[in-house]
Amino acid sequence: MFISAFPAGPLAANCYVVAAAADRGAECVVVDPGQDAAGQLSSLLAEHGLAPAAVLLTHGHFDHVWSATEVARDQGVPVYVHAADRPLLTDPAKGLDPALAVQLSALLGQAALEEPDDLRELTGGETLALAGLELKVEHVPGHTPGSVCYGLAPDGAEPVLFTGDLLFAGSIGRTDFPGGDHGEIMRSLERVCRDWADGTDVRPGHGPQTTIARERATNPFLGDIPGR
Repeated sequence: MFISAFPAGPLAANCYVVAAAADRGAECVVVDPGQDAAGQLSSLLAEHGLAPAAVLLTHGHFDHVWSATEVARDQGVPVYVHAADRPLLTDPAKGLDPALAVQLSALLGQAALEEPDDLRELTGGETLALAGLELKVEHVPGHTPGSVCYGLAPDGAEPVLFTGDLLFAGSIGRTDFPGGDHGEIMRSLERVCRDWADGTDVRPGHGPQTTIARERATNPFLGDIPGR
């Protein structure tokens, strides 16, 4: 399996390109193309000769979805997002505190944000068959009402989980923005840590990759989550 990532925009949100194999001409999926991601993404796709089949969003915060409509239209592919976070695609201020909402409004000016032409809603529990991959969708509310993880279980290799802003190396997603809920995120984290093997390769929305085992052992926010 091929996975490549780069941090995009001022908030360094990780954008991932995932393919079943690193063969030129292969299809791939793009996870969370955020601010200023389109140019870097285009270069990465050209370098490896990959063709996107879909854009997958872990949640609706602007730093993860900023370039989704542009990428989807340029590539002619659908965008997947949980139904609960769909409103954030066209009104990102709904997911921010007042101070950040004012800053975002100044950045956007009078520009109207548009949904992708082909937008597909997720509910959680689906398995998406895209680009030769089978991606399990898990609804993990808490950071936002519509946060999801995308999981892969490739043959002969450890599982991979794209956690968005649910789980980071050494930390978890913030819950003080509108729509955040600390109790919800802790329940989501408990479920993920229970259902995914310790060796699972965690690819978070910000920062370096980690594993479920490492976070169980060292993440201060997971101390109260029971073992298997």
